[in-house]
Amino acid sequence: MKDALIVLSGGMDSVTMLHDYRDEIALAVNFNYGSNHNIREAECARWQCEQLGVELIEIDLGFIGQYFESSLLKGAEAIPSGHYEDENMKSTVVPFRNGIMLSVAAGLAESRGLKRVMIANHGGDHAIYPDCRPEFIEAMGASIKAGTYVNILLEAPYTHLTKGQIACRGRELGVDYAHTYSCYRGGERHCGTCGTCIERAEALAFAGIVIENE
Repeated sequence: MKDALIVLSGGMDSVTMLHDYRDEIALAVNFNYGSNHNIREAECARWQCEQLGVELIEIDLGFIGQYFESSLLKGAEAIPSGHYEDENMKSTVVPFRNGIMLSVAAGLAESRGLKRVMIANHGGDHAIYPDCRPEFIEAMGASIKAGTYVNILLEAPYTHLTKGQIACRGRELGVDYAHTYSCYRGGERHCGTCGTCIERAEALAFAGIVIENE
């Protein structure tokens, strides 16, 4: 039964989940919050949804880019180089981003008569992103269930997987990762040196996936 909504960024993880649960997903939602890479990610989200015939809604959260503090909202030059586990990558945190997005997604799901909201956080996010950790997902899920008449469920099946394991699943599903985007600098090509580029490259290599001209 297609009774789920997925928060779809257009990056590797959410696109893999879109394909993984395609028979259950009725609606995808992409949020534009003013990050450096929003435009390129949204292009990928559109392409993937078109391939699978999944309805996509795009919602503007421009107030985040206007009022919140994060290097992810300040242009390519503000993004540090380094691995996610490096201290300097904490500057890319957008405060309570997933909490805001999931609140909107829950309201949208209930408005559309859906019963579940899905998000593709994973184990590699836990190092620096508080709103990707298991305790946050558990607490947010309880809030969403308690705050909706139909007791909407929050599902995050990749919470304890690595990005490499997700890429392996995507390889099995035949996901075209050339139509996904991750770079925090938002350039025409992945920069290869920011935290998310490094993690992406490691995951693709782990899964034995080669993307030409990336």
